Amino acid sequence: MKRRAWLAAAGLAAATPWTAAAWAQAQAGDSRPIKLVVPFAAGTTTDIVARVLADALGRQLSQPVIVDNKPGAGGAIGSELAARSGADGHTVLLGTVGTHAINASLYKRLSYQPLRDFVPLGFIGATPTLLVVPAAAPWKSVADLRGASGKSVSFASAGNGTSGHLAGETLNLRLGKDFVHVPYRDGAQALTEVMAGNVQFMFYHPAAVLPQIRAGKLRALGVSSAKRSLAAPEIPTLAEQGIANFDLVAWFMLYAPADMPAAQRDRLRDATQAVLAQSAVRDKLAAQGIEPMPMAAAEMVAFGTAEIAKWGEAVRRSGAQVD
Repeated sequence: MKRRAWLAAAGLAAATPWTAAAWAQAQAGDSRPIKLVVPFAAGTTTDIVARVLADALGRQLSQPVIVDNKPGAGGAIGSELAARSGADGHTVLLGTVGTHAINASLYKRLSYQPLRDFVPLGFIGATPTLLVVPAAAPWKSVADLRGASGKSVSFASAGNGTSGHLAGETLNLRLGKDFVHVPYRDGAQALTEVMAGNVQFMFYHPAAVLPQIRAGKLRALGVSSAKRSLAAPEIPTLAEQGIANFDLVAWFMLYAPADMPAAQRDRLRDATQAVLAQSAVRDKLAAQGIEPMPMAAAEMVAFGTAEIAKWGEAVRRSGAQVD
């Protein structure tokens, strides 16, 4: 049916300002909201990224996109919920390095399979973590930390098996140290303890630590990625300081459940790619320290497979395990 005839049949004025996305949605009769499941609590970096994405996707689709926080079990609860919601065609998941790489090895009995149960829609971006110490600490570089006495030094994380924990254990291995891991219930609490000097260092996201570095409460010793962070280019990588092949970054990927109807999956993938190309969206993500890494569909699958292998090795070396 021609557009003008369809409008007349629907009782709508031809002068109504329809976008291409709204026209496609109206033809499909689709007015239900899209649920964007966030497997972590409100206020976390993942939640902030999700809200940037939800706003932009809602505009692109001319359809509500609602953030639904389902935290718990390192993201496994929300991920399982999303995986089982595919047939409704209106549920997507903001996955992370934790939910779709680390958890595959960390949990003995994971309730979902990252590669089997999900299809990637768009790679949102990656963020390195910064190795930070209290401003009053004596260390000015990783070389200084190398000279510290082993078990007299502890490092904090947002919990067992998190990327910060595994980065710390990898540093232990590379330096031949036995720094003591101190897990906390969340990253904010861990960061507070490091700033107070109760724990000696941690790896954490730039968005959280850069304000504290600039306020003189923390000092950054290095960056966990292979290249310097765009958010803090003055901070050298660990590789530049003699820690070879140290490249551990956090990342975010939008996923559809594997059994989502193909037409809806393709529609959401196209919308996601369009949104990620928008400069306004990139700027908002950059403010959180997230750097773009455009990928085609096949590249996203290959990336996910490689990340499971890489982080699986880090999990095995750390000895971290969750029942």
